[in-house]
Amino acid sequence: MHKIDDNLAKVMARIQRAAQESGRAAADIHLLAVSKTQPATAVERAWQWGQRRFGENYVQEALEKKQALAHLPDIEWHFIGPIQSNKTRAIAENFDWVHSIDRLKTAQRLSAQRPSTLPALQVCVQVNIDDEETKAGVSLAELPVLAQQVAELPNLHLRGLMSIPAPCDDPRRLRATFSRLRDAMESLQQAGVPLDTLSMGMSGDLEAAIASGSTLVRVGTDIFGARAPRD
Repeated sequence: MHKIDDNLAKVMARIQRAAQESGRAAADIHLLAVSKTQPATAVERAWQWGQRRFGENYVQEALEKKQALAHLPDIEWHFIGPIQSNKTRAIAENFDWVHSIDRLKTAQRLSAQRPSTLPALQVCVQVNIDDEETKAGVSLAELPVLAQQVAELPNLHLRGLMSIPAPCDDPRRLRATFSRLRDAMESLQQAGVPLDTLSMGMSGDLEAAIASGSTLVRVGTDIFGARAPRD
């Protein structure tokens, strides 16, 4: 855990280099620390070194951490995992962002269950950019309709798109994949959907993602180390 500060500094340096090489401002690219399966003490350590955005995949685990860290101000909790229908209320009530909407029914439940005392839930539509059969996400063909429908829901604020590409060691192919998501967002913007977020890029491919327009990279292992096994 003592390396979290060093790891954060290294990841931020990678982001800054990638931004500079792409002619972009590093301030336009946000880091989401993926803290799933990590203890609350690790999250607090990262918070102490300036990290404020944390991504979780498992609802109950996240709620326990949120309660344990309630004394820390300004934490932004992002849900980035698959959304089970029996978990939508807990997600709507406890998270600031959701990255993994890929069905209208899920979005409708989140909107209906978002407490009126909270600001609109910030959301991204998850896109299955490589059409993988085993991966969640809406297809590029179905994206325009779903995005318009989500944007019209009253208690959600559609911010952008999220994707997890198929594993690939070729940076050029990765950039081409990420660029398809960027192009999809630009098409939606031209159609009147005011998006501003591309949630793409992780520990192994954040440079390619930033070169292709990512505004938010999701990094776990390179910050916290290897994930602990879940019980």
